[in-house]
Amino acid sequence: MLGAVANEVTGSISTKYNNIEYYFHLRKTNDSLVKENARLHNMQPSSFESPDTANIIKVDSLLKDTMGVRKFRFMEAKVVNSSVTQENNYITLHRGAKQGVKTDMAVIGPDGIVGKVILVSDNYSRVMSLLNRKSKVNAMLKRGFYTGDLEWDGKDPSYLILSSISKSAQVKIGDTVLTSNVSNQLSFPPGLMIGVVVEIIPSPESGFLSMKIKSATNFYSLQYVYLTENLQLEEQKELEAKTPKD
Repeated sequence: MLGAVANEVTGSISTKYNNIEYYFHLRKTNDSLVKENARLHNMQPSSFESPDTANIIKVDSLLKDTMGVRKFRFMEAKVVNSSVTQENNYITLHRGAKQGVKTDMAVIGPDGIVGKVILVSDNYSRVMSLLNRKSKVNAMLKRGFYTGDLEWDGKDPSYLILSSISKSAQVKIGDTVLTSNVSNQLSFPPGLMIGVVVEIIPSPESGFLSMKIKSATNFYSLQYVYLTENLQLEEQKELEAKTPKD
């Protein structure tokens, strides 16, 4: 009898130990996958920009990757706090200035874009989520490349609103929406997933369409994200600031 009880207790302890060991093993595996995904993002052709080869200019080899001049760099970060039910939602990441984070860095998740960094401390950063009434992202339809403004109406966290799309765009339910490459979209690499069209909203008094977009990102379950640095952002901003006023 005592032996049976002892075996039962031992088995229970062993099971709990195995569960704990499995939990930490799973966390370690997830961390490894996140780091590997960041490495793969850094290798994507969209992270590079090939210069015009008509005129050959010598570039320091330290500034050049084999695929072209690097424009975007990705680094992983852990989500430590977030909200989805407020009118203006924010996300806190456990990665800050000491780890290379800067304001205006774009933030993407495993399935789509998330938001933009607005505040940075030594070891943390604060992200304005797409689920924020102050957020505005320039987006495009994958089919036809029509561009418009992506915003949140403060209602359902699973849906966003894409507006200012020309009525000449032959939009269909299920069409894919991506980040665009227009001049005011400086932080996000072009062609990143945003979501799909689930409803088309015509405006009789204007020449534009609005549409409801099912967000590719599930903001309820974000655990890890990728910070995206546009390495040519400051150069572009500086040049545009010097443009003569009309």
